[in-house]
Amino acid sequence: MQIFDLAEIEAQCVHGDQRWREFLRALSLSVGVYRLKTGQLDPQRPHSEDEVYYVVRGKATFQCGDQKRPVAEGSVIFVERSVEHRFCDIHEDLTVLVFFAPAEGSLGI
Repeated sequence: MQIFDLAEIEAQCVHGDQRWREFLRALSLSVGVYRLKTGQLDPQRPHSEDEVYYVVRGKATFQCGDQKRPVAEGSVIFVERSVEHRFCDIHEDLTVLVFFAPAEGSLGI
């Protein structure tokens, strides 16, 4: 078993000015914190894994394919592998938990 303290992980991200910090990796899953500042561009590209986002704090618009939807604290977003997606119109600094299944990069696609 592993237990993580999200506040501690976020503090490490802030101290290192990191946009992405993976903190859990197993064969079937990886989890990290993704941070974008107000007005910042999201440079993501489609991933070879399915993805779930949980918005911890902040407000933005999420674009997936041709769809755009507002997201805020408590939003949960599922994106299938290989689908174009990104956060845009970031109105408040965004902190998001990101879950990849299987682990990010493990498919080698």
